[in-house]
Amino acid sequence: MASSHGRKSTTSRALEVNKPAAATKPAGDLLTIGDLARRTGVSTSALRYYEEFGLLPAPARISGQRRYPESATRTVATILLYSDAGFTLAEQKALMAARTDAPAEWRRLARRKLAELDEQIARAQAAREAVSHGLRCRHEDVTQCPNFAAGVTARLAGQALAESHRELHAGR
Repeated sequence: MASSHGRKSTTSRALEVNKPAAATKPAGDLLTIGDLARRTGVSTSALRYYEEFGLLPAPARISGQRRYPESATRTVATILLYSDAGFTLAEQKALMAARTDAPAEWRRLARRKLAELDEQIARAQAAREAVSHGLRCRHEDVTQCPNFAAGVTARLAGQALAESHRELHAGR
């Protein structure tokens, strides 16, 4: 088929669809709170709380709406990573401040968290052992087991599960 300008007309094999401008933001554009929430998987209320708490810097406002720089996605991901590692938001605030103001303080905070996690792991392992032993108990009602009764007595005396469990099995 010929066109009026001497070029051949071609048919399109696929429908051409242009994406809306909002769907493709150039790198340097500011993000709305909804954009940041979608990119990070964090609710907008959590983002506002992070900002109020001082973990997320207060964003610029355009027509009253929060507008975050692209770098805010990394800040939120850092908050999520610290949370996954067991740090509370207050601990994260201290970590973030220490990272820039006092690097030695960051290491002290991290070592303290490591010791706390070791304690939690030890408690969880003792609990797992106790539950496992309870499942193997010959008594239909585990509360009727002499070992369980010894554990209750030890707990009333202020002993932790791991300690009483160790003592119980050391006597065998």
